[in-house]
Amino acid sequence: MPIFELHEGKMKPVAETTFSSEGLKERTDLQRLLRDHIEVISPDTMVLAEEYGEWEDSSRRIDLLGLDREANLVVVELKRSETGGHMELQAIRYAAMVSEMTFDQAVEAHAAYLSRRQQERDARAAILDFLEWDEPDEDHFAQTVRIVLASAEFSKEVTTAVLWLNQSGLDIRCVRLRPYKIQGQIVVDVQQVIPLPEATEYQVRARAKAQLERASREGRWDEPRLMKAIEAKRGPVAMRVAKDILDWVQSRASRVWWGKGAQSGSFIPVWDMPEDEYIFFSVRSEGVVEVLFYWMSRRAPFSDDPLRRELLERLNRIPQCKIPESALGGKPKFPLDLLGAKESLDLFKDTIEWAVKRADVTSKDVGQTPAVR
Repeated sequence: MPIFELHEGKMKPVAETTFSSEGLKERTDLQRLLRDHIEVISPDTMVLAEEYGEWEDSSRRIDLLGLDREANLVVVELKRSETGGHMELQAIRYAAMVSEMTFDQAVEAHAAYLSRRQQERDARAAILDFLEWDEPDEDHFAQTVRIVLASAEFSKEVTTAVLWLNQSGLDIRCVRLRPYKIQGQIVVDVQQVIPLPEATEYQVRARAKAQLERASREGRWDEPRLMKAIEAKRGPVAMRVAKDILDWVQSRASRVWWGKGAQSGSFIPVWDMPEDEYIFFSVRSEGVVEVLFYWMSRRAPFSDDPLRRELLERLNRIPQCKIPESALGGKPKFPLDLLGAKESLDLFKDTIEWAVKRADVTSKDVGQTPAVR
């Protein structure tokens, strides 16, 4: 679809051009520009590394390696060609190569990137700040790898392959960068063509549900191991509280997801609704409750700050629980010991029940019956 310029009451088509005819190269021009403005093709993403290739027996390098707000890795592959070549195959290889990246490896990659660009920033602090984490969380870091393909155009072979791969559970986005020339200036029409923007949210939800189910099947943590770890870290009171919460959510939540971190574990109750799934907290092997404001902030109705603020205020009614308002977009923690008294534990349960009911109301507002048992 061409772009038109309105001029003297008439619609004049803007002349389309190509990157190659304008002397723009993939690495020295497109890659450099998108590196500094990654939000153009991948919103809510930070660039971890450029030309990343820290693996053995391979000379292949990722154009741009990023990290999104959900702590997923993002492989960005760029082409200035009119077909996209075989970029989807290259990107899948790269995604497989970085799929086991740890938080510390990401820090190393980002430190090298900052050094090459002569930027005096602490790589670890930069990543934690972007994710709004107080400390590394291997349970949630790089649980999946997203792929973004950016090209002037995509052949039918590429789009057919990407559509099929997305149906099979991958997360690949095709972003078309089409250059035009207006009065000697180059303008670029940026369009996400796969998936269509209106279908993106549905696909993200379906993929997230499948990932949770797969992680639950493959998880290395279970109740005995988690309770043993909590007792070792925080003592018998914390373990008793964790066991009580687990018994309680197993009779109320739709399911429980068990973390699969190598060093630390957790369980997360999940409430399924027709329009989305809801998680409010996790109980971690360190002997703490982690309130997932970060996750809630991306789901209605908790995307509204006042509602999350009310949830925070309700939690702060628990004696000695003091979650700061600055944590409304993060993942604050408090010790399980604070729930040692029956009154405190009941207050925590009532607060979560209140949050579930708010999610229930949201589902009913769209004419659905919630699937919470």
